[in-house]
Amino acid sequence: MRNPIIYIVLFTIIVLLFTHCGRGRIRTRTRQSPQTEEVSSPHRGKTVVKMDNNNGVYFVPCKINGTEMQFIFDTGASDITMSQTEALFLYKQGKLSNDDLIGTQQYQIADGSTHEGTIVILREVEIGNRKLTNIQASIVDNMDAPLLLGQSALAKFGKISIDYNRNEITFE
Repeated sequence: MRNPIIYIVLFTIIVLLFTHCGRGRIRTRTRQSPQTEEVSSPHRGKTVVKMDNNNGVYFVPCKINGTEMQFIFDTGASDITMSQTEALFLYKQGKLSNDDLIGTQQYQIADGSTHEGTIVILREVEIGNRKLTNIQASIVDNMDAPLLLGQSALAKFGKISIDYNRNEITFE
């Protein structure tokens, strides 16, 4: 087994990179986010993506900066959100860098409590044959938070429909 102290030090450094001063503020930005957001599709027409249904929770397969992940379809989430665990995973793979961090923000979650999150820009978000670029996401200050596919991505697609009988999401 490798030396666990190395992992603890590495983990601490990474967490410090993703957390910033500014608690108590609604939003703190360290630099401007990219202004160009675009949706591209190599195919015209509809894109149908199969979702997994796990006890009424629908998971959508996505690629974030080329890495495959399963996100919960959540129209109530304002951003794509991920836990520190997923952010560290992307960081270790070189799929998320310090240049992608743009600040912090306070988020209100479903139970009414507020939590701080780190705002990042995802260079690519792919769902089916559709690709979004430069999409805002947040890393929540929690190691176990679920991956949520929220409005920062969903709103860019325009018309979306759900077929619950077939467990499919269609982007038009």
